[in-house]
Amino acid sequence: MEKIRLDNVSFAYSQQKSMIPVISGVDLSVAAGEFVTIIGPSGCGKSTILSLLSGLNSPSEGDILIDGEAIRGTGTERGVVFQHYSLFPWMSARKNIIFGLRQLKPRRSHKELAEITDRYLSLVGLDDVGDKYPNQLSGGMQQRVAIARAFAMDSDILLMDEPFSAVDAKNKMGLQGLLLDLWNSGPRKKTVVFITHDVDEAILLSDRIVVMSACTKGIKEIIRVNFNRPRNRSALIKTPEYAAMRHMLINLLFDDLIEEVAV
Repeated sequence: MEKIRLDNVSFAYSQQKSMIPVISGVDLSVAAGEFVTIIGPSGCGKSTILSLLSGLNSPSEGDILIDGEAIRGTGTERGVVFQHYSLFPWMSARKNIIFGLRQLKPRRSHKELAEITDRYLSLVGLDDVGDKYPNQLSGGMQQRVAIARAFAMDSDILLMDEPFSAVDAKNKMGLQGLLLDLWNSGPRKKTVVFITHDVDEAILLSDRIVVMSACTKGIKEIIRVNFNRPRNRSALIKTPEYAAMRHMLINLLFDDLIEEVAV
């Protein structure tokens, strides 16, 4: 069953009386419960697609549908984690999460919301920072608070723009595992659109990998990842199939960079 659809979507912004294309003619269908990762060189429009899916921007052309309905701005059915923390600086870590939860669960008591908040702060390894403000936290800790907020909201759709880029390697692996656990929990899987520069992360997490092109501003190729789940990182990276997929993806990215330089 189709959950998300981008139908011939383009986006451009105005600069000095001319339009600068960011993405062009993107067609993509994401099934309910599917984990789709978008990779590509800087400037290919990965983050733009996420901003369009979140409802923060609207396409210049084409349509974006969720459950067959056109997106009309932001919505609580979509949990979003941006690359740059996006925490309210005047709220503590706990209040940042409770604020998001209150929009989704307005009938829950403050005690219930606080219990949910503390559970997810614990899951991302931040049991003791609930009363601290963003300027008292490192960049990686701020990002983990933002991730806890998105997880706590338990939305049907998770939109994630390089959510682990500011997190150290150890916590990154833990959060990847937590994301997969949450994606697969509940009566039905969440639908995830995930952006990363990390090819290994894309292979570990995804059902399909969408490779974007900085030259065409569109989709270059879509690769299905057929490795069985759950995936054991240590065992998987030793297989020739993993090496072949990694090599193919790196070549696709490298070829696009060569084409861009040649243009």
